[in-house]
Amino acid sequence: MSYTSFDNVGLVKVLSFFQTHDSEYLSGQDLSDVLKISRVAVWKHIKKIKTLGYKIESKQKLGYRLVDDTEKLLPWEITTDLKTRVIGKRVHYFEEIDSTQSFAQQIASDKKEDGAIIIAEKQTAGKGRLDRKWTSPKGGITFSIIIHPKFDVSSSTLVPILSAVALSKSIKSVLGIETEVKWPNDITMNGKKVAGILVDASFQANSIDYLILGVGINFDIDAKKLEKKLSKTPNFYGINSLRGKNDKTPPKLLLKEFLLQLEKNLLQLDNGKKSQIVKEWTKKAAGIGKKITINTSDGKISGISHGIDNDGALKLKTRKGIKKIIAGDVVLS
Repeated sequence: MSYTSFDNVGLVKVLSFFQTHDSEYLSGQDLSDVLKISRVAVWKHIKKIKTLGYKIESKQKLGYRLVDDTEKLLPWEITTDLKTRVIGKRVHYFEEIDSTQSFAQQIASDKKEDGAIIIAEKQTAGKGRLDRKWTSPKGGITFSIIIHPKFDVSSSTLVPILSAVALSKSIKSVLGIETEVKWPNDITMNGKKVAGILVDASFQANSIDYLILGVGINFDIDAKKLEKKLSKTPNFYGINSLRGKNDKTPPKLLLKEFLLQLEKNLLQLDNGKKSQIVKEWTKKAAGIGKKITINTSDGKISGISHGIDNDGALKLKTRKGIKKIIAGDVVLS
């Protein structure tokens, strides 16, 4: 099952009418007359709406009434009241897909897909950083965003940095939870991972054809179950879940806030404000001033973390002076 934000889906018309009249019962005939579709079509749409997680109450002689919205991140749930200019205005939703990154790569060159988000409830072959497998647990938020940037190649290394800042700020704004950013692409809570970010890119000479930002958020997952599954994987340092047991905050609020913050941060990069991005990342960074070890392709390197430079490289103070690390996995000592 898949939906987009730009298809003229009949059930969306029915659902929208329910949402704007949620305090009253609507008869099948009323819906048929107003929306100019048959009563059979109305019934089919209502049946489908229920399968999408919406709660609809029916009473004989009164009709139907929307009782509760869905938690599924369907296109119209994302685009409604979205405050961005470009990011997230176009949505591709999949109940199941191999990888949102792979699908994004298939359509990314199309200019109309600038800012498009590809979101999935389930991935069968999710992709992590450095070609690792990304596990997409139930209750997580998994998506990719296509970006056609104005900035040049030299600035692209800051995209995962500014994205991590945007997500950390959004978590605080929506859920009231303080998180930290862990170089190069993780967000942590109480020292355990709650989100990961990766960036795929297509370059032409010194220009960027497109960037694809992949994001996985442990919004409301079974953290203990996932920890047990991943405990023996390389560089594992624990899993956490954001939403508490009694928290009813819908996932769409966090996603929409992130899209807004991301667009603001990308605009900063467009305007050449690299130092401002680095400053915001530093405020939220874990391990600065502490001894850390980095697993790189050339082996392990230890030293004192001095934050990042304006290109997003990690600055590590070693016995031989300051060393800049472009890629690797940080282990807090």
